[in-house]
Amino acid sequence: MDIRTLPEYEREIYNRLREKYSLTFDRLKLGEDTVRLLKIADLEEFLAGKDPFANVSEFPFWVKLWDSAMILAYTLHGLPQAEGKRLLEVGAGLGAPGLAAAVNGFDVTITDYEDIILDFERVSAAASGLSNVKCEMLDWLAPPEMEKFDVLAGAEVLFREEFFQPLLNVFNAYLKPGGVIFLAHDAKRQSLPKFLKLAEKEYAIAGKAQAFKKDGKDVTIIINRLQKKS
Repeated sequence: MDIRTLPEYEREIYNRLREKYSLTFDRLKLGEDTVRLLKIADLEEFLAGKDPFANVSEFPFWVKLWDSAMILAYTLHGLPQAEGKRLLEVGAGLGAPGLAAAVNGFDVTITDYEDIILDFERVSAAASGLSNVKCEMLDWLAPPEMEKFDVLAGAEVLFREEFFQPLLNVFNAYLKPGGVIFLAHDAKRQSLPKFLKLAEKEYAIAGKAQAFKKDGKDVTIIINRLQKKS
């Protein structure tokens, strides 16, 4: 990636980030399309031995491109009739699903809760040549006023049980009538059944599993589709 090709604003963000971190761009192939994701180049150095499951409140989950985010990206990239529709990604991290949706034609708002995460997302959107992406701060405990969306999406957003109800509040606030929610999680995520049990009071829920091998290990990602009950 030739950084000189970035717009001035995103190039300034990149140079500011590069002063603190070693950076790299990943390419995520989506059929004939490609998005570029700005990432920390050396995760082990950045994490300094932190265990993601020892203290989930402190682990920076946004730095990793999760398998579920890639599967969700492929799902959103393949949705029909995306032109003119609005999509919100919550807890976006590196933002792969939202960027994939933007390539598909959605007007996308990618959200997370820290400025640094939004900076990575902004550079990735610019590097991918996408002008139909906005990156916004979203605190689930105090969600701002926004227009409603046709589609909401999130990958690996269920690590902390105390945020289940706030997340459902976000869904209720931002989903258009007749809209759809897509969630993607590793099948091993123990919090997923607990969340779905809470969500099924208000939503009709469907799910499908996608299994594959990675580094010789079996991985299964669950994609859930939620629609508000009438």
